Amino acid sequence: MPTVWATTRGGETRQIEARPGMSLKDNLKRGGMDEILGICGGCASCGTCHVYVAEDWVERLPPIQPDEETILAFSDWREPNSRLSCQIKVTDALEGLCVTVAPED
Repeated sequence: MPTVWATTRGGETRQIEARPGMSLKDNLKRGGMDEILGICGGCASCGTCHVYVAEDWVERLPPIQPDEETILAFSDWREPNSRLSCQIKVTDALEGLCVTVAPED
């Protein structure tokens, strides 16, 4: 299982053993990241799983799809490295991925 490093809004960094095949959102929630809500269930329609991906990881992830882009466009906290964690499928290639939970909209 790849290790993902996730930082809460309060600045606490947690090591999460992520299960391949699951979304990053589900892995973060399973790892106790209560700030990740995922109200829509992972359909890229609510933005409550918004994270900032560490700069060195941005280009290693699959590109943003139109639905994800649309939801992120509505966020007051959108940054160039913003992603919806529900749209990132965990694979072994994500070993060491670092993300930070975005502020709540």
